[in-house]
Amino acid sequence: MKITYLINQYPKVSHSFIRREILALEKQGFEVQRIAVRGWDGDLVDEEDLQERGRTRYILQVGFMQLLLATLTCLFSSPGRFFEVLRLALKMGLRAERPLPIHLVYLAEACCMVPWMRQAGSRHIHAHFGTNSAEVAMFASMLSAIPYSITIHGSEEFDKPEFLWLNEKIRRSTFVAGVSSFGRSQLYRWASYADWPKVQVVHCGLEPAFHSGPAVPVTSLNRLVCVGRLCEQKGQLLLIDAVHQLVCKGIDVELVLAGDGEMREPIEALIARFGMQDKVRITGWISGEVVREEMLAARGMVLPSFAEGLPVVVMEAMALRRPVLSTYIAGIPELVIPGETGWLFAAGDVDALVLALEEFLATPIATLQQMGETAYDRVIERHSIDTEAAKLAKLFRASQLSQEQAITAPRNITG
Repeated sequence: MKITYLINQYPKVSHSFIRREILALEKQGFEVQRIAVRGWDGDLVDEEDLQERGRTRYILQVGFMQLLLATLTCLFSSPGRFFEVLRLALKMGLRAERPLPIHLVYLAEACCMVPWMRQAGSRHIHAHFGTNSAEVAMFASMLSAIPYSITIHGSEEFDKPEFLWLNEKIRRSTFVAGVSSFGRSQLYRWASYADWPKVQVVHCGLEPAFHSGPAVPVTSLNRLVCVGRLCEQKGQLLLIDAVHQLVCKGIDVELVLAGDGEMREPIEALIARFGMQDKVRITGWISGEVVREEMLAARGMVLPSFAEGLPVVVMEAMALRRPVLSTYIAGIPELVIPGETGWLFAAGDVDALVLALEEFLATPIATLQQMGETAYDRVIERHSIDTEAAKLAKLFRASQLSQEQAITAPRNITG
């Protein structure tokens, strides 16, 4: 079966889970066409991402004239479908996060990808994230009569579901995948009850190569790693504050911030204000292999997030047998079990974070090692990429079968 994956930006350093999913589906016999809105010129560090870039077609790379030509072609070849989509784009643009002209651009992007899908013989469209990529996929589906589905991660989609027209995107899809039970519950909030059966849980998966090989014992160093984009929702400023409090108490601790992002400057300023340049290191963007090395060199991973879906880095740390310290939000408690696989603390509470860090640093290495083993067993059971890709494959095939049955069903002719 040939399917089209549509992503806003692909490949991307922080979206390696999409690459793993595509490659796992291809192992199961699917032919996957990669289409992205942008990403042909992004900074990449993984060799696999560089290879994926060569397999991807980019909508905005074609330029304005090609987008206009594709739009006119759709208009004159299928005027009925085109005006149906245009009406929906105008309706959505009147009450949305982004202004009306942007939704007309989404329509043009959909027009651009329709001939690419037909040329490839695609039978299904799958979009990651419920934002603009889902809207483009919905428009492309309406223009081409190729069914579509979405994987919705959160937290952005759950922050502004009405302005993203989440209900409309769910209603017109064949299925929607949430990456956790929490995510499914949030989709239930915004989907019509009749559409609840469409909402499934398909976890992000880990490939065996990431955690294969002999187990690396937990280090005796008081080193913590925080992996993620440097941004408001990840809570790194709160973490710097907490580490400063530990240092002031005379507790030996070292923190590695593995990642980069828009909050790097204020984070560096706070580190300098506390005089902790020798205690905190920021790596910048690094490859998946270097992330793995940083996790293995740490005693545990801390992620004091304010908003999440279900972070892939939590799964990765657990797969490397490292305890995780994180917050009681979203899908994180579905993986991190206090006292068994890590610590959970209240989001936004620096005192609770300090207490969790103190308890973690005071825990004997042997206990941390056992927690790491329990974490490994739990995440491997729940987040195997081949198992999760098989769930998606079943949903794709069911969608195709339903489409074929709808086409071949006899019409009820009266009179």
